[in-house]
Amino acid sequence: MADNGCGFPAPGLHSFLFKPIFTVGGFEFNKVMLLALITTLVVVTFFTMAFGKAKVVPGKLQMIGEAGYDFVRRGIVYETLGKREGEKYVPLMVSIFFFVWIMNIWSVIPLAQFPVSSIIAYPAVLALIVYVIWVSLTFKRHGFVGGWKNITGYDPSLGPIKWLVSFIEFFSNLLVRPFTHAVRLFANMFAGHLMLVMFTVASWYLLNSYMIPAAGVSFVMTMAMIVFELFVQAVQAYVFVLLACTYIQGALAEHH
Repeated sequence: MADNGCGFPAPGLHSFLFKPIFTVGGFEFNKVMLLALITTLVVVTFFTMAFGKAKVVPGKLQMIGEAGYDFVRRGIVYETLGKREGEKYVPLMVSIFFFVWIMNIWSVIPLAQFPVSSIIAYPAVLALIVYVIWVSLTFKRHGFVGGWKNITGYDPSLGPIKWLVSFIEFFSNLLVRPFTHAVRLFANMFAGHLMLVMFTVASWYLLNSYMIPAAGVSFVMTMAMIVFELFVQAVQAYVFVLLACTYIQGALAEHH
């Protein structure tokens, strides 16, 4: 924590930097990487245990797994892509949803207390995966010429402005889209964690001063922020997967 001169350890960018747990050669393994690894193990282990020995009459774990799987399948994938086109993408979208959600939820877990997705590299890699799938599907479905028409929104009926529209669509789809897809998740988790750290540190700081009543107010705000963050964490996972499905739907759509 940085001291701003008045004794208050103000949070900042240093709150997102961690010393390596160990170093192998030039590779440094830190807390964020550990949480990302645990996230992967949690998601894989949960669904393996839930569906590894699936029964006609499901147990509690299988029921929870089916509820989560069905939420993503019916609530996001089918609604965006339709059942026929979307079924093949359900496993991928379920995996991304729960991976993002668990990465986010570490923010309010004791000892962890850090959202992995507030480090831009993790949302960027997920957005890149979606981007590669979207571009590949576009050209696979429409061919080389049709793929570029789909990406650029080329429409001869627009007359003289068709080239301007195509340039804007090209720039938006190929360059801006993956950037905004990653940054939307990153920025929300970054800002949320910063706010949580600020109110938590403020509560402790005020409690150790003569402003104890203010510490109580700050503590209440911290609890409110935690509840709000729990909501935002789930929403961000939902939005990330919804956008991924929307991009794939655009790749599969017929160009007119």
